[in-house]
Amino acid sequence: MAENTLVPLDKYLKTGAHIGTKFKTGDMKRYIFKKRKDGLNVLDVENIDVKIRIAAEFISGFDLERAIIVSRRAYGQKPTKEFAKAIGARAILGRFVPGTFTNPLGKEFIEPSIVIVADPEVDNQAVKEAIKVKAPVVALASTNNYLRDIDLIIPINNKGRKSLALVYWLLAREILKKNGSIKTDEEFDDKLADFEYELKEGGEEGEDSRKERPRRDNKRSYDKKDSR
Repeated sequence: MAENTLVPLDKYLKTGAHIGTKFKTGDMKRYIFKKRKDGLNVLDVENIDVKIRIAAEFISGFDLERAIIVSRRAYGQKPTKEFAKAIGARAILGRFVPGTFTNPLGKEFIEPSIVIVADPEVDNQAVKEAIKVKAPVVALASTNNYLRDIDLIIPINNKGRKSLALVYWLLAREILKKNGSIKTDEEFDDKLADFEYELKEGGEEGEDSRKERPRRDNKRSYDKKDSR
């Protein structure tokens, strides 16, 4: 692997960014490096780094004030909020209200320029509505995800709190560099720790639903959009 990664390789490994689930879909097969003895599929770290760079460049080309960052899962909500704040976008945390993108009469109505989801399955309502209004969708995707209707993915552990913090922190930094808000990594003032979901006192370290099985109704193979 090249040395000029966004963070040292060890940082990706320590945050578990490469750790997938015991399930894998045909859509995600190309991003899987190997299967461990314990049955967990492992993502290719080099792909993770490359895809973060590509996603940052892609996202930076849109009106960030109308960019919508979505996360229903608890572990994704803090990094989603901090990411949105850093780039001047809007975060939707927890339940996504149906009609948010499609019902102009609704109180929560938004016209998104681009939609970024922490999990294309859990945040499926946001994906469906983004497609209806022709807003491109960027998704964090683990080995168990199907990629129907997704324009660009970042193959990543999208269930671990440290992994989610790292990917959103890196995306924020790289987007700000792309749009000229900062010129160097050192100018990025936000701390990685600020993006990390805080465990409640007495809470156990873990992941959100690592054993989650892929949904059958989203099983159409992804084979057209993510050619980057």
